[in-house]
Amino acid sequence: MKTLIKNGFLIDPRNRVQARLNLLLNNGRVVAVTQDEPTADRVIDATGLVVAPGFVDIHMHEDFVGEDGRLENDDKKAIFKCMLRMGVTTALGGECGINRYDPARYLDIVDRDGAAVNVALLAGHAFIREACGHTDKYTPATAEERKAMAQLLEKELDAGCFGISYGIRYTPGIDRTELLETARVCVPRHKFIASHVRDDAAEIFAAGREFLDVARELKLPAQFSHIGSMAGFGQMEAFLSFIAEYRMNGLDVACDCYPYYAFSTAIGATTYDDGWMERYHCGYDVIEICEGKYKGQRCTKTIFEEERRDHPEHLTVCYVMQEADVDRALRDPNVMLGSDGIMNNGQGHPRAAGSFPRLFAEFVRKGKLSLYEAIQKCTAMPADRMGLPGKGSLQAGADADIVIFDPDAIADRATFSEPTLAPTGIEYVFIGGDIAMQRGEIINGRLGKAVRKL
Repeated sequence: MKTLIKNGFLIDPRNRVQARLNLLLNNGRVVAVTQDEPTADRVIDATGLVVAPGFVDIHMHEDFVGEDGRLENDDKKAIFKCMLRMGVTTALGGECGINRYDPARYLDIVDRDGAAVNVALLAGHAFIREACGHTDKYTPATAEERKAMAQLLEKELDAGCFGISYGIRYTPGIDRTELLETARVCVPRHKFIASHVRDDAAEIFAAGREFLDVARELKLPAQFSHIGSMAGFGQMEAFLSFIAEYRMNGLDVACDCYPYYAFSTAIGATTYDDGWMERYHCGYDVIEICEGKYKGQRCTKTIFEEERRDHPEHLTVCYVMQEADVDRALRDPNVMLGSDGIMNNGQGHPRAAGSFPRLFAEFVRKGKLSLYEAIQKCTAMPADRMGLPGKGSLQAGADADIVIFDPDAIADRATFSEPTLAPTGIEYVFIGGDIAMQRGEIINGRLGKAVRKL
């Protein structure tokens, strides 16, 4: 079916274009970009709307696989559906060292059943570490375990994973030897490494150096994960200069950030090990519980200790980041948007359903970013970082993954109490030339395919 999208204001930062042009789609691709109005089977009038490449989320945490071997698909719980409703058409999961299922098999499931968005994955170091028998996150792996990890990582990368993710904060037993020996698997395969580094706040510089020095030694591209929640405590200006110094001396390093001033992690994570209140200069009440009987409540010492003991898997939100630091990160030309979205049975941080529209509502309309810059951070930058020439652009021949939105109305509605609420102002999302979502309603939640880097 040929589809014509006409009268829209097309913004394509990869090609440095913002102009009133029409798009003709056919067989899953953009076949023409023109001022003319060619005949088509379906015509969409985008007068007053922005037509942009589908958003690419370079940092999120994928849906669970159920006991039936299928992906979570509930409209109110599935994170891929949250992604689709906010204009994302391609998402990279397996972040922070975490996979929710064997990544090669996960991609096969997406191939078999489809998903709400196109799905790419990183191989999570912590997942691989546990699969090789090392379950103590506080101790280093043995030589034999490191060898087994490298072999399993080779298998996952050869199955199409884009690289390796590390959650050094969550697996503090990892040492330089383990980091080097596992990351080295990426070298002959031309993959990249990403990391939630070992520490944040005042210790962010040493933690950043640990990760980036390994990337520099191996000459690997490095993705610095969610910089806002790592250096957003008064260190951002200096840390961006720290990153820039590595770039200017030859390291291919970039960062992602989400547009919120609170982070999210499990109550049992090492983030909340002894010393966390001193690190953030706060008390227990900065933590909000997202699940269970204390959902929506701020912590006390009693609640904190009970949840850590009885439900370490419960997600929390921690309100400690500095607004000025997060804003500074998102203005930086080397920082792209990444939601860091994570959902446990529909509970979690609103970034999973609101990050992309929030960037336009809170940053573009308030003058912190231009419309063009925001779209660049959501499309060309992450697609280029992943090496996806068919994504992140609307040029002739590109994949017909498209978002059409009202720049004056697009806004997030997800909140910390209702984290899956759909945004407003997004009129259409196309995946492969077919309508996946229209005005908040999912028309087809199975159009997404597995995206592999082979």
